[in-house]
Amino acid sequence: VQLVESGGGLVQPGGSLTLICAASGFPFSRYDMSWYRQAPGKEREFVATVSKTGYSTGYADSVKGRFTISRDDVGDTVILQMNDLKPEDTAVYFCNTRFVPKPWGQGTQVTVSS
Repeated sequence: VQLVESGGGLVQPGGSLTLICAASGFPFSRYDMSWYRQAPGKEREFVATVSKTGYSTGYADSVKGRFTISRDDVGDTVILQMNDLKPEDTAVYFCNTRFVPKPWGQGTQVTVSS
C-alpha cells in the first residue's frame, strides 16, 4: 500500500494549487477517499472527501467553496483543487481512505504567505 502526495508549494494569499495523491497497492475504486491536513502544532484534520463513485463529496466548513475534490479511477489518483488560498491553509496535506486509514504517506507541504 502506498499513498504519494504531490503538488504542494509556496503560494501567495489568494493563489491556487492543485494537489495530487497517487494510490497503489489496494483496490482504489472500492474506497471513499479523503484529504487531510496538519498544521504545525495542531492535530491532523479532515479537509474533503469523495465517495467511491465520485458522485458525492464533502468538505470542512473552513474550505467549502474554495476547494474541490475529485478522483480518477483510471489513474488511481485523488485531486484537490485549492483556490483562494489563505495563510490558515498552511499545512502538510495528506490523502487516505475515508474510514479505515491505510499507512500514511509523507504528505505535501502547502505554505500560503506573502
